[in-house]
Amino acid sequence: MNARDVIKRPVITERSADQMEEKKYTFEVDVKANKTQIKQALEEIFDIKVAKVNTLNYKGKFRRFGRYTGFKPSRKKAIVTLTPDSQELELFES
Repeated sequence: MNARDVIKRPVITERSADQMEEKKYTFEVDVKANKTQIKQALEEIFDIKVAKVNTLNYKGKFRRFGRYTGFKPSRKKAIVTLTPDSQELELFES
């Protein structure tokens, strides 16, 4: 699996912005990716040292549109903690 396929996009919310001060960054990742793949992909893309990866799985919600029913897609979120000696990511600064 390619590193760009593992990391989909950053998640920028009020809570994730507060966690950036503690060098914790939040990303939406591929549902099939494990913690080791997420760590390797981030170190390859951003050239940083990752200390810890926490993942959260979100099951797709039930949705209805008129008489048609279905589910929104499931997703996976990763909260990545950087090592104390690594620099901050410029991606989130602006």
